[in-house]
Amino acid sequence: MRILHVYIELNGLPVSVGRIRGNSGTDAVFSYDPDFLKREIPISVSLPLQREPFSARRTRCFFEGLLPEGFTRRSVAQWMHVDENDYLSILAGLGKECLGAIRIEEESGNKSEACAYEELSIEDVRRLAAEGATRSAEIVVKSHLSLTGASGKVGLYYDQAEKKWYQPLGTAPSTHIVKQSHVRLSNIVENEQLILRTAANLGIAVAKSFIIHTGRMDDAGILLATERYDRDRLHTVKNIGGLPVPLRLHQEDLGQALGIVSEDKYEKPGEHYLADVFDLVKRVSSDPLRDQLKLLDVMIFDVLIGNTDNHIKNLSLLYRYDLQEIRLAPAYDLVSTLIYREGTSEMSIAVAGVREWEKINRSTFAAASSEVGIRKEVILREYDRLRQGLPEALNEAAEELSDDGFQNAGAIKEAVVKACRI
Repeated sequence: MRILHVYIELNGLPVSVGRIRGNSGTDAVFSYDPDFLKREIPISVSLPLQREPFSARRTRCFFEGLLPEGFTRRSVAQWMHVDENDYLSILAGLGKECLGAIRIEEESGNKSEACAYEELSIEDVRRLAAEGATRSAEIVVKSHLSLTGASGKVGLYYDQAEKKWYQPLGTAPSTHIVKQSHVRLSNIVENEQLILRTAANLGIAVAKSFIIHTGRMDDAGILLATERYDRDRLHTVKNIGGLPVPLRLHQEDLGQALGIVSEDKYEKPGEHYLADVFDLVKRVSSDPLRDQLKLLDVMIFDVLIGNTDNHIKNLSLLYRYDLQEIRLAPAYDLVSTLIYREGTSEMSIAVAGVREWEKINRSTFAAASSEVGIRKEVILREYDRLRQGLPEALNEAAEELSDDGFQNAGAIKEAVVKACRI
């Protein structure tokens, strides 16, 4: 039987949470440590405090939700020489640096691997951009890094003062998630940065990001760097090699919180994810009224901008450093997918039972009032505010990117305007 020890970082210190025991992912079960139960705060909405072990399915829902998906996961599994469906082995190999503050170790934790930051040259960064998920898988394995999602991405440390990038080793935390261009979707990095800036211009809280260019301005030479909102760089308590180490903040995506496995992140007929996510936020948020409104704005913006990849794992809860407060996390992974032929025209979350993008409008959101638990007048006010402000916000974002030297920004903006009928 394998035993994986689960830790969480609180105020910069590791705290034992519990253990995952099993021979494989099909029978592995998680149970809390008795001492952690005394803290009276669970690590997930879907894993409430209890002495009994959770089922294998409930365990998998949360912990497999920490792992990469798709091609990145297959690449990681090949590097590790394990089956891609063996989530327990992949978790044991990658779990020392997850999203949030969770850390997984197969050993007891008494033998700590040395923490370090290894400087990356601009050539290293360029290769990361050019080689996509295969190269990122190599860094992921070397860094014991687990980041969710299907696209090639890695966690790196950025020294803003010196403009230098570092690869975290051991249990050293990263500060940024760096994402490569998609091999099939051109200009995806500029697309995402354009849409994130547009959302910010409309007053939507988004993860901070910028584009790294490594000497070339095409897809093979740029990456998107997103500052980790689950890292606190203001209250650092130690240094590694002269670099201040950020504190980890706990988070979980809404799929994990709802107990939904990663392969079910896209809503299917008969499911009601819109009602589920709003009910979740209403139940657990420390400021439910404000967070429900923030969630509504993101949902409306996704439709207006043509982001059909708005699945439940692209929404998260962020915990305070002591786990005593839960808020809706800033929005991330915002892309106008409608401009690509490969993209679907069906939203990942239905609005008032409607998934077809072209059929969702102002009236559809108003009809969803009972699902989201928000008055129609408020929904219509927010819809009108975002719809009316979108053209100017998009133009401003495109001009900002063009001024930064990204000449494709204007063409991408026009493609979004045409596809989304802005």
